[in-house]
Order: sequence, then structure tokens, then C-alpha cells
Amino acid sequence: MSVAHADDADDYSRPTGESYHAEKALPSGDFYTGQWRDNLPHGHGKYLWTDGCMYVGDWCRGKTMGKGRFSWPSGATYEGDFKNGYMDGKGTYIDSSGDLYRGSWVMNLRHGQGTKSYVNGDCYDGEWRRGLQDGHGRYQWKNENHYIGQWKNGLMNGNGTMIWSNGNRYDGSWEDGAPKGNGTFRWSDGSFYVGVWSKDPKEQNGTYYPSTSSGNFDWQPQQVFYADLSECVVSTCQRIPVLPSQKMPVWYGSSEQSSSGNRTKNSERPRRRSVDGRVSNGEMELRNNGSGYLQLDDNAESNRSSLGPLRIQPAKKQGQTISKGHKNYELMLNLQLGIRHSVGRPAPATSLDLKASAFDPKEKLWTKFPSEGSKYTPPHQSCEFKWKDYCPVVFRTLRKLFSVDAADYMLSICGNDALRELSSPGKSGSFFYLTNDDRYMIKTMKKAETKVLIRMLPAYYNHVRACENTLVTKFFGLHCVKLTGTAQKKVRFVIMGNLFCTGHSIHRRFDLKGSSHGRLTTKPESEIDPNTTLKDLDLNFAFRLQKNWFQEFCRQVDRDCEFLEQERIMDYSLLVGLHFREAAFKDSATPTSGARTPTGTSDGGNTRLSRAEMDRFLLDASKLASIKLGINMPARVERTVRRSDCENQLVGEPTGEFYDVILYFGVIDILQDYDISKKLEHAYKSMQYDPTSISAVDPKQYARRFRDFIFRVFVEEDT
Repeated sequence: MSVAHADDADDYSRPTGESYHAEKALPSGDFYTGQWRDNLPHGHGKYLWTDGCMYVGDWCRGKTMGKGRFSWPSGATYEGDFKNGYMDGKGTYIDSSGDLYRGSWVMNLRHGQGTKSYVNGDCYDGEWRRGLQDGHGRYQWKNENHYIGQWKNGLMNGNGTMIWSNGNRYDGSWEDGAPKGNGTFRWSDGSFYVGVWSKDPKEQNGTYYPSTSSGNFDWQPQQVFYADLSECVVSTCQRIPVLPSQKMPVWYGSSEQSSSGNRTKNSERPRRRSVDGRVSNGEMELRNNGSGYLQLDDNAESNRSSLGPLRIQPAKKQGQTISKGHKNYELMLNLQLGIRHSVGRPAPATSLDLKASAFDPKEKLWTKFPSEGSKYTPPHQSCEFKWKDYCPVVFRTLRKLFSVDAADYMLSICGNDALRELSSPGKSGSFFYLTNDDRYMIKTMKKAETKVLIRMLPAYYNHVRACENTLVTKFFGLHCVKLTGTAQKKVRFVIMGNLFCTGHSIHRRFDLKGSSHGRLTTKPESEIDPNTTLKDLDLNFAFRLQKNWFQEFCRQVDRDCEFLEQERIMDYSLLVGLHFREAAFKDSATPTSGARTPTGTSDGGNTRLSRAEMDRFLLDASKLASIKLGINMPARVERTVRRSDCENQLVGEPTGEFYDVILYFGVIDILQDYDISKKLEHAYKSMQYDPTSISAVDPKQYARRFRDFIFRVFVEEDT
């Protein structure tokens, strides 16, 4: 990143908005020549960095925008579309080794349809996601072997066909680059082998059918893995040495007055809103105002927004640690003992194709845990209890489908660190517990909710298997603890993924249903903190997603709503978490032991950071690779306000104030079916309130209203 002080007396003697050709030798040693307007590159121009990088193409207000060509000193080049400093759109990248990619890009990553030609003679033509082959594609090796089928994270995964140059072929399922599951291997002479494939010989099972009586009966299926596929290695993509967005200069001016009038040079710099509603001139100042709130000031002289500041409190860790003496301490011990037993129990390897019997409601295991221990359970200090596993094979397979490592899972829930109980139960009366690493949330369940989950489990499994980017809650286990003795108390609970397990602080969280009755937080503004869950009528933002992500978001919301409607589920909501990117640097400005303060000048505890520094820190290649729908998504939000004469206005009016954020979102509370109690609630409340404003409505109406509302508050970012 370059810091460019490019002020020139000639810039301020010209009328605002006038474009002209300029040549700028910058103090850093960089050089720019091209169209210039309002003290910024604007139009066609060339920028040369001292390290040998060069950009030639279109600029818009100091950023590469439009068609352009970026070259690296290594000899690598990119030619194509740019957007806000990123390689974004259609473009061709040739790395220093000669590998060539031509296709779609999103924020510096290959994403969409594209073709990659490798210098070794290999070629891939198909879909890409987040920089890797993902979706449907064709890979051809130099030796003319080729694969046509599904890919995931750069590897052959799903249904596909491998055809060797000698005429042999494999048709079937793949996993992590190798045959796994049902498949058929055919020889060019007509012989074939049908079975279940696995690298583990113990799991391999099938039948060989020779074309003649003198077939090759000595052939072993493992030869496919260690001989036939040995030359079918997928070439990797060379890492881009430095991203164009990381090289974008920050254009600073001087604060001196122009000799041509009362206008200051600062007044000509591009202005943007910060999180507190102030106007930014390109530099941000982060300060703690002494009250525990984080204030983000772009310029000490700037005027406040007419809406007033948007204050953000530092996020704090949720919940109370369950230690000895806590009323639920023994329940936590029972839960941890049970999970350790369930997950650690030896079990045969399972295919993703489950039998119907695995979903049988009667498919459950009871285990007794006496205090003194038994043949299968360890001694423990808690009271004697019984442990029940519901549909254990299904949930073990779901954990596999969600790429949950069994050892990590046990360590998170059953390690030395205690669980944390959230401060108050939910509206349903359920209690929530968080693991110490925030990865998993444990919720106590009513018997009716347990029945709903077991009933919908087959459809849920098929849905999450078919939709990799589903937004619905991820379930990892369903269990029950039954205390022995006079109480005979049963506690059912489900283990779920925590949507807000992230290194980013969540500064605002919203629970959105699309209804208005009772959808306003009762807390006074002074008591609202980052852990407060706000509701529909509290929402004062519109969420703006980039085109590719917006289209995928719409498709997935439609799929998820269709699934929930078919299962007669209602009363679910979209939980949204916002991390304001400017606020991320408050913690960085006060480093703990071993932490490094980001570059910038500090003044009395305040750290100044440029927009480009934030982009570089938050959107580097490693973080971009972790972006998924609803997880770690860079976006913009626009602040909105409701009309004073419309009390139940769900979507406010836009104000033109934009903030850079990282978004997290998912569909939660998906275990409420439209039972008799909800039908009665609907009938009763419909007599008192507008029937369209209440939450308890028919699943079909609920899904339609939910979609309509979500697609009003999530919109496509303007190009």
C-alpha cells in the first residue's frame, strides 16, 4: 500500500469536477500519469510503483475501476475488469510460470465459470468458488486422461467420470479426489467391476464381471487408487504474489488553505460516512470516549450526522461459567460424560447414503452411568444417571457431512474448560449453553421440539446434503439425560453450531421474522449492548451484498423456505450479526502481550488507520478463502430511519450513510411446527391485532412473508 501526498497548487486553481491530464511524481517514489480530477486519478491513467508493479487502465475517484491491466515484476499479468481496487468481473491472469486463467473473478478470487491452462499441458474448464475448482467441471491431463463431474475445494468430489487414455473408465461417487461410495470400473474389453469403493480395503466391497471366461481374476480394486490414479494429480494454482487491492494508494491532501479562495484542500478530498455518522476525509481516528462506547471519528472538525452518532460498545464474552456450586453443574458433568461416551464409542465407517432404519424414531441407545462406573462407563463424581442417544448413526453422519472432527468436537464440549450458561432463558423457556471456544451451542429441548426434529430428520438430512450453502441451523447431536432417584427428571438437549463463532466481534445482532407485532426490543437504548438481540422494528440498516453473493443468497433463502414450508415449520427467523470493520481496530490499537499494533500514527491512545489499511487487514487472501454464504462476508450496510407517522413500518427509509461491515447470518428456531397451540394463538391474536402482523400464521403464509421481508432488507450492491 502506498500513501500518496499528491496536492498541487494547480489542483485547487481549477473548478471542482474538471478533468485534465496530469503527471504526478509522488514522495514515495511512485509515479502516476493520466486523467486527474478533484486531486484524484479519475479516467484513464498509468500508475507505476517503485517495486516494479504497474497498472494501466480506468480509474474512478482514486481506485481502479473498469478495464485495466496490472503487471507484477515477476512477469505475472492480469488484464480485465476491476472494481473498487479488486480484480472483479471477467479477466485473464497469467502467472510467472506461464499458467493461464481466463474467466470470472470476485474480489481477487477465481469465482464463477473459468478455464485454467497449465504450463505442464493440463487444462481445467468449469466452475470455480473462492479460488478453487468447485461445482461442475472437466479436467484433462497432458496424457489425455480426463475427468468430468463434480468438484469441491479443488478436488474431485461428488458424482463424476474418469476416462483413461487406454479406454478404461470409472463412473460413480468421489470424495476428496478419490472414488468413494457406489461406482463402476469398466475396462476397454467390456469387463467391469461394480461395488462400494474406499481407500480402506476393509470398506471395499463389490463384484467383478469379466467379458470372457479368461478374465483378469487377480485384479484388485485397490490398484485403481495406487496405480491408475497415480498419474492423475490435479495441478495447483500459483499464489498471486501481492493483490492489486493491497497496492492501491491512499490519497491524502494538505489541510492548508488554498490561495485561490476560502476553500480548503481537505474540502476537496473524497468524503464518506463513518460508523458514528460523521463525514470521513479518508483517515479515521478511533477513540474511546470514556463511557465504554467506541467512537469512530473521521475528522475532529467534521459535523455530526443529523441522525446523531451510532455508538458501539466493545463486545464482551457471553454467559456465566458453570463452576462447582452452580445449580446446573452436575447436569453439565452428565452431559460431558455422555458426549464423550457417544462420540468415542467405536463405530463402523458409514456411507453418506443412509438406510431408512437409521431415521427410525425407535433408533436410540440408553446407557446407564452409575457413580462407581461400569464395564462401559467411567466412575464419576456426579449422581447416577441414564443417557440416551437419538438416531446416533444419522448425527454421526451429519457431523461427517459438516466436516466436524470427532476429537475436536469432544475437546470443545468435554475438555477441561467448563460450559457457559447464557444469562437468561429464551422465550420458549429453553436454556442455552456455549462451549468455551464458542464453536457449539447447546439448547435444552421440550418433548414436542424433540419429536419435531426426529420427524423432520430424513428431510433435513437430504436438504443439508443437497444444499452445501444452506442457512438453516446445523445440528450435531440429540440427547437426553435422565436423573435416577425420586426426581426421575428428563432433560433433552440438542447440540448446534454457533453462528457467531468468529474472531470478529459482533457489534449488532438482529433476529428478523418479517412480522411487526411484539417485534420491538423493550430495553432502553442505554442498556443495549453488542449481546442484545434486536428485532424487526429495531432494524435500522439495509444490507447490501455483491451481485454474485446476492444471487446465491436469494436462491438459498428460497430453497430453505421451501424446505421449511414442506415440513410445516413456522416461527423461524434470520439471525444477523454485524461486525463494523472500522471498530475492529479499537482492540488492535491496545495490543496484549505478543500482539502487534497495526501501522498508523498514534496520538494519546487514538490510532489513525486508512481505508486501504482496513481492506488489507480484513480482506487479505487467507480471509477471502474463508468467506462463505452467511459466514465472514464483507458487505456494506446503509443506515435507515422510520417515518415518525408510521409506528409499525418494517423497512425504514434510506439515508445514504454507508458502513463497511462483515456479515454473519443464518436461519434459526426451525423446530416449531404449526400445531394446535399455534393455530389457537393465530385465531386469538387475529381478533385483537392485524392478522398479517402476528408471528403465528400458516407455514405457507409465513414463508411468503419472511421471504418478502428479507428480500427488502437485503439488496444487491450497486455496481
